[in-house]
Amino acid sequence: MRWWLAVVAVLAVAGCGSAPGTTDPEGVDGLVVPTPSPDPRDFVGRIDNPYLPLVPGSTWTYQADGEDGSQTIRVTVTDQTRVVAGVPTTVVRDRVTGADGTVVEDTYDWYAQDRDGNVWYFGEDTTAYDGGKASTDGSWEAGVDGAQAGIVMLARPRVGDGYQQEYAEGSAEDQGEILSIDAEVAAQNQTFDNVVKTADTTALEPGLVEHKYYAEGIGLVLEETVSGGTERVVLVSFQPG
Repeated sequence: MRWWLAVVAVLAVAGCGSAPGTTDPEGVDGLVVPTPSPDPRDFVGRIDNPYLPLVPGSTWTYQADGEDGSQTIRVTVTDQTRVVAGVPTTVVRDRVTGADGTVVEDTYDWYAQDRDGNVWYFGEDTTAYDGGKASTDGSWEAGVDGAQAGIVMLARPRVGDGYQQEYAEGSAEDQGEILSIDAEVAAQNQTFDNVVKTADTTALEPGLVEHKYYAEGIGLVLEETVSGGTERVVLVSFQPG
């Protein structure tokens, strides 16, 4: 990779809205996370990371239950690409509907994989609907207004790895940390072994902690809010592309 430097420490940015801090590289192969200057030559045209395979045509359907009631989340990897910060990215659509079928949120996310297999997040175009009103709060794009791309899945996750998933001051400041690489979790009427378990936090909501579970060959199979909320998101079906 051409952007060697340091990995962002999860705790270094928690609870603040200033520019992300860094520590010496520890377990994330010296990557600059987030990166202010991605080099398009460092990226490939596919996303085949075993824990986040974003192959065009793949779809995941989730059942979400929490403070907002019961919702259905459908994630689809489109065959579209979008150049963000000079890097061709894969466009993934994330559509949330309520129990009555009403669209609650419609989002287009932009991802790209580097040559080492790390999956990067380059931004999102999101629209939330509430009471007939639409809001694009939370939308951000790497390279625009100081926003920077972060990592959503490492090529070689190791317990204790911490990384910035996204960075747009005041609107997108999520961080992740690897808690386990051999977790066991039940979802989709089956048990998954050797699951990567992460803790996701954000400087914008210091009390919020989410645990996410990624199964090899599938991706996200379960998400649980363990602090600051009660939401639980479970994989219902997966159709590979």
